[in-house]
Amino acid sequence: MPLPQPPIADTDAPKIGPLDLFLAFSQLAMSGFGGVLPWAHRTLVERKGWLTQREFLDALALGQLLPGPNIGNMAVMIGYRFAGYTGAAAAFAGLVAGPFLLMIAAGLAYQTYGALPLVQQALSGMSAVAAGLVLATGLKMSGSLKRHWRPWLFTALALAGVGALRWPLLAVVGALAPFAIAAAWREQN
Repeated sequence: MPLPQPPIADTDAPKIGPLDLFLAFSQLAMSGFGGVLPWAHRTLVERKGWLTQREFLDALALGQLLPGPNIGNMAVMIGYRFAGYTGAAAAFAGLVAGPFLLMIAAGLAYQTYGALPLVQQALSGMSAVAAGLVLATGLKMSGSLKRHWRPWLFTALALAGVGALRWPLLAVVGALAPFAIAAAWREQN
């Protein structure tokens, strides 16, 4: 039994077809180095206005809970929201097709030129830029969240555990998650 087509909450929402989704996700996939989350936010929220800030955060939160890459999960959810199954397939295909071909070409080039000092320096510079983009996007997205001290406490504890104490990420998240969930549940009740 097929799932029903999800209604779009706003009747004035733009009509977005599979080709639009494919092109948008292709563009953001080819724009991002080290992650496309900053580009996805800029494209989907700021430039195209397909999602509100809150809708983007909700899709990101759900995408993080599901197995697989966050942005891949988001592409499928957003594509399905606007154009059903074909939209989900188009958005995901747009997200992976270009980088797939580019990585094949980059792998062949790295095999030949990867040991050159200039290539090593360029790769180091790109990783710093990617880290800065992710940090800037995180700060921008935090502006729409409610102002409570508890999330900042858990953020600081996770940062201290992983960054300063060098504990494994899975252990830190596994230890903090029950307390964070209990604190959020207690706040709502």
